[in-house]
Amino acid sequence: MRLSDLFTRTLRDVPADAELVSHRLAVRAGLVRPVAAGIYALMPLGWRVVRKIEAILREEMDALGGQEVRLPVVQPAELWQATGRWETFGPALQKFAAESGREYVLGPTHEEVIAALAAREIDSYKQLPQHLYQIQTKYRNEPRARGGLIRLREFTMKDAYSLDADAAGLDRFYPRMVAAYARIFE
Repeated sequence: MRLSDLFTRTLRDVPADAELVSHRLAVRAGLVRPVAAGIYALMPLGWRVVRKIEAILREEMDALGGQEVRLPVVQPAELWQATGRWETFGPALQKFAAESGREYVLGPTHEEVIAALAAREIDSYKQLPQHLYQIQTKYRNEPRARGGLIRLREFTMKDAYSLDADAAGLDRFYPRMVAAYARIFE
């Protein structure tokens, strides 16, 4: 595709609100466009970059025996209340109620969901270890979204979850994960 045919265009001038060099360059290159404070649209070239990064992540996680899951952005309050983080997570936890009155959160992280699913799916230590991962949208109600693309309200995060029978299993898996991240960054 020709640059002149792209949906977005490059910018000559630095955006006034862009503080970090990476933020300035991403906006000027047409990779992202701000929609609101801390919320950005990925433009065609930016989305292409994200898909390439995700492919590298998937390749490394799959090589470790990881299984990809897709967990919900909207999570029931009960999961967060059960862990105590409903009260302790702080103002970044965006809570809301449905018309029915049932309370939910926009997921800033997914540990509560993974723990609940593992409790339902794993009946015996013989099913362990399990290594799950996801690449998913998260939302944190950042009071002062700043830092360009670093501290956002809505963002994509890659999570990995190691479900082991004991601490020794986790200790054996951890160096393999460190090596995978080294290859990803390489």
